[in-house]
Amino acid sequence: MKIVVTGGAGFIGSHLAARLSGLGYDVAAVDCFHPYYPAERKERQFQTLTDGRVPLVRLDLLDGERTKRWLAEFRPDVVYHLAALPGVPYSLAHPLAYIDYDIKATVNVLAAAGEAGVAHVLFASSSSVYGDRGNVPLREEMADGRVVSPYAAAKYGAESFCHAYAHLYGYQMTIFRYFTVYGPWGRPDMAIGTFLRRLLAGEEIVVYGKGTARDYTYIDDIVEGMIAALHRSGGRSEVFNLGAGAPVTMEQLLAELRKHFPDLKIVHAPERKGDVKATWADITKAERAFGYKPKVAFAEGLARTVAWAREYER
Repeated sequence: MKIVVTGGAGFIGSHLAARLSGLGYDVAAVDCFHPYYPAERKERQFQTLTDGRVPLVRLDLLDGERTKRWLAEFRPDVVYHLAALPGVPYSLAHPLAYIDYDIKATVNVLAAAGEAGVAHVLFASSSSVYGDRGNVPLREEMADGRVVSPYAAAKYGAESFCHAYAHLYGYQMTIFRYFTVYGPWGRPDMAIGTFLRRLLAGEEIVVYGKGTARDYTYIDDIVEGMIAALHRSGGRSEVFNLGAGAPVTMEQLLAELRKHFPDLKIVHAPERKGDVKATWADITKAERAFGYKPKVAFAEGLARTVAWAREYER
């Protein structure tokens, strides 16, 4: 089976490409190396994780014609479309960029996949599409478009295009809504990555708002869920939450960090626009459909991430 992973040099994409290759799939990764965070970091994480086993194609998916030509030449059976511009704060300052990279590029991939005869497209969405619901379990049918950031709006819009193109071309469509993914090589702009860099440098960390909670999901669990869904049966177009199913409060996160950094110092700042107060995945649907069951407890996942950071983030 031939598989393409777009956004393949990113955090989740690198881990996914490496795991698929290790399982014996013929994998190619695609990335445009957008400067949202340094290209050098992406290149390093991709090469470290894949050990040179996965070819990496530099391709800007906003170039629709080139995207179609390349997919037609490679002729994959499956496309995991992870390429996107992430981050809520950046989307407040640059909303139009998210229409380009999270919607237009997605449409280009969906159309190219259809014309190349791809059998299954799996799309990376986000828990942000649920909006600010408070600390309650979020079921897939609860997303109604009432989002609170341009990033979330772009993801919700991209999901709609996924359904449309699955109908037009007849391929199987699987949409994943990720819940706060963390782990080794985690995105440097997210809370855990930012905290660890500052703590390793002996600096204080900044906590925005109070009373927040996140369904932190370890990268290995996310990747195993995405691969399990590869051969799911039933339904052409389905949406699935991929989370831990157990929200962690900011106080719990800080308590775990103190075990590794006893001298941790905190500065509190006002809540940021566009942030939600809590996320909590109801993972019942994914468990029933393809046996998704996260295995890495938060304390263990954070300990692994701290150990990685001590080696690679200094």
